[in-house]
Amino acid sequence: MDRTISFGGDPSIGVFSRVFDDIAVIPPTAPAGFVAALKDNLDVEIVATTIQGCEIIGSLLCGNSRGFVVSGLATGDEIGILKEYGDIYLLTHTMNAAGNVILVNGSIAVVHPDMPTDMAREIGEFLGTRVLHLSLGGLKTVGMAGVATDRGIMVPPRSTGQEIRMLEEAGEIPVGTGSVCMGSGLVGAGLLVNRNGYLAGSGTTGFELGRVEDIFGFLE
Repeated sequence: MDRTISFGGDPSIGVFSRVFDDIAVIPPTAPAGFVAALKDNLDVEIVATTIQGCEIIGSLLCGNSRGFVVSGLATGDEIGILKEYGDIYLLTHTMNAAGNVILVNGSIAVVHPDMPTDMAREIGEFLGTRVLHLSLGGLKTVGMAGVATDRGIMVPPRSTGQEIRMLEEAGEIPVGTGSVCMGSGLVGAGLLVNRNGYLAGSGTTGFELGRVEDIFGFLE
């Protein structure tokens, strides 16, 4: 089964989509081949919507089983679609690109190091997680820098030992470094993972895919 794909020729599949264990939120314009790959590899129901009229779903949405954190500029119709699948927390602060500034699983939310403390606390309370203000390998946009599930966390190769230790202690799950798309450290921009499987952006090498399988527990 092919584990690499593009979104209309763009390997940054994590920018255009956000996956959870049961659903994948993607724009209505998603290519048919991309939709089929999500269903086959991640075993998800497809939820088609824009957010604030844009296709960059992965940059504007994040969440866990407790609910979704989404840009406060989302329209009423867009929020209505998401509400069918979970509770909603709207980011009305200027730092509202939720998928860029938050990396979250069921136990921890890693947020942009400059995010206001009150805002971060409210997000943690909504998602039912601990909160860490952290950058990853010099990248403050942690939602695009890494990928987190309840089985593991993958961070850029330049992440420091201290950053990795903080994640391991807070999340109590394996944390490993890796890249996608032939060396890109923007792991979250080029990788989609849930409990059922994964997809990486086109150009991701066999070695890089091996790191994904190791960190997230897909090795047989």
